[in-house]
Amino acid sequence: MQTIIIMLFTLIQLPYTAEGLEPVISKETLSFHHGKHLQTYVDNLNKLIAGTEYESMSLEQIVCKAQGGIFNNAGQILNHNLYFTQFAPVAQHTEPTEDMAITQAIVRDFGSVEAFKAEFEKAGTTLFGSGWVWLSADKDGKLVITQEPNAGNPLTKGLKPLLTMDVWEHAYYLDFQNRRAAQLTALWQIINWQEINRRFLAE
Repeated sequence: MQTIIIMLFTLIQLPYTAEGLEPVISKETLSFHHGKHLQTYVDNLNKLIAGTEYESMSLEQIVCKAQGGIFNNAGQILNHNLYFTQFAPVAQHTEPTEDMAITQAIVRDFGSVEAFKAEFEKAGTTLFGSGWVWLSADKDGKLVITQEPNAGNPLTKGLKPLLTMDVWEHAYYLDFQNRRAAQLTALWQIINWQEINRRFLAE
C-alpha cells in the first residue's frame, strides 16, 4: 500500500530579527506582514487542502496545478516565502559583484545593474492594483521581468523566480503610505544578492 504524506504548511521563520530590516521595513510592518497576513494564508491553505489531492503536494506543485482559493493562498505563501528570505539587514547589504553569475546575467540581458533596477522599479510602479513584480530565469537562463497580479507566480509560466517585490499596499503602507515607487527604491538596500545568486544557480 502506498503511503500518502500529508503536508501541513507552517509559517516560515525569518532569517533576521524583527528589527533587522529597519529603517527600510519597520518592525511594525514586519509583524503585520509576516506574523498576520502570511499566517492567515498558511492557516487558510491548510484548511482548504484537507482531504484533497493537494494535501500531499509541495507549494510549488499546488501553485502550478490549483485554481481559485487554493491557488491564491498557496501562491501567496510561496511568494511571501521567496520575498522574506531574499532580504538581509542594511548593515550586511552588498551590491551584486562582478564575479556573481547573476550579475553577469543581468549585465548580459539588461545592459547594466542600474538599467535592470530602473526597469524593475518601473514594472513595479506600473502594475495596476495588487500583485508582485518578479525577476526570473527561463529554461535557458535568460532573465525576464514580469508583472504578476494578485497571487501570481512566474512558475506558472515555466520560469524560475529569483527576486520579487510585493506591491500589495499592506507590504509598505505603514512605512511609505501611498509612495509605492519610494518603497521599491528603498528595498534594494536590503536585497541579499548572495541568495539571489544561489537561486539563479540552483538546479
